[in-house]
Amino acid sequence: MITAIVLIKTSVDRIPEIAESIAALDSVSEVFSVTGTYDLIAMVRVRAHDELAEVIPGRISKIPGVEATDTHVAFRTYSQHDLEAAFAIGLDG
Repeated sequence: MITAIVLIKTSVDRIPEIAESIAALDSVSEVFSVTGTYDLIAMVRVRAHDELAEVIPGRISKIPGVEATDTHVAFRTYSQHDLEAAFAIGLDG
């Protein structure tokens, strides 16, 4: 699974509506409304790199009110969730 973190600048007066439209896309797992230079951050998860082009410039960038995107592709994912699952292996009774 390939994870991309997409930083999104939007029309400020439409942030909630734009966030909901992005969140409704199939490959988008989460959308965060944030402070700072960008208005939204979307987590995009796809199986192949080619799909990133379909999702980000092909769908996210075409949503009315999306002004710019800045995409970062993750090399690896580290999470507390993964660590807890690994340590729990073999602890069933």
